[in-house]
Amino acid sequence: MLIFGMGYTASRLADTLRADGWLVTGTKRMSGGDAIAFDDAAAVLTALETATHILSSVPPMSEGGDPVLLKYGAAIAGRADLWIGYLSSTGVYGDTGGAWVDESAAVGEGRRTARAEADLAWQGLRQDVHVFRLPGIYGPGRSALERVAEGKAHRIDMPDQIFSRVHVDDIVAAVMAAFDGPAGVYNIADDMPAPQNDVIEYACDLLRQDWPPLLSIEAAGLSPMARGFYAENRRIANIKAKRQLNWLPRYANYRLGLGACIATMRPSIAKMPPASASVDHT
Repeated sequence: MLIFGMGYTASRLADTLRADGWLVTGTKRMSGGDAIAFDDAAAVLTALETATHILSSVPPMSEGGDPVLLKYGAAIAGRADLWIGYLSSTGVYGDTGGAWVDESAAVGEGRRTARAEADLAWQGLRQDVHVFRLPGIYGPGRSALERVAEGKAHRIDMPDQIFSRVHVDDIVAAVMAAFDGPAGVYNIADDMPAPQNDVIEYACDLLRQDWPPLLSIEAAGLSPMARGFYAENRRIANIKAKRQLNWLPRYANYRLGLGACIATMRPSIAKMPPASASVDHT
């Protein structure tokens, strides 16, 4: 397996594959450890020659297209026997007003036009590409639990706002299920879209902390990126992946996922004393 972009999700996949006996090569901006530099064309092309599978998790540039396709697209397309995967985003669907959305929906209507263009470009590379559209990703070391523990969690007063999310290990399982599954576009999400406030509140309960105050989006002082997160509202349907890949999310809702995540946290964080002895969120 050759992985372009050894970020959080791709690294989790690499670790799982290596544990199963796979030889995995990954790229980063700079070489080091098990990774080769993305711009080291000779090393990348050598890895590509021996790879049976490739996956890209590299995001598109804000302007100018997809870096992997621009630099290595022709070489990838020329390997007829190569399994090809691309990690995209459900942000390509834009705002649906909280309605369910599946893979047949139009893309490119939202704020992530560059991602939508890259998604379509990977689909157009060959007929046998697997595209995985992902909502908010969480997992060990990167979840609402860490934000609560660090005092960075917010509750925003937007009661009708709904989001989908997915545990990183369910993404790994979906990619591996697709090794022997049909090509196409797949939404990989859990079974229970929910307001972000519900997730924050449950994380607080697990850590025995007070819920943060309910604030307007203006009063919360969010970054432009975080504010953009609240500009769209949708539920992601995952039925196609279940039917065609024989995949089921192990963490079908955020409660199961956060329950697993807290078991991996340092005891000093996971067993923090309650912020207020009188708090009862039941």
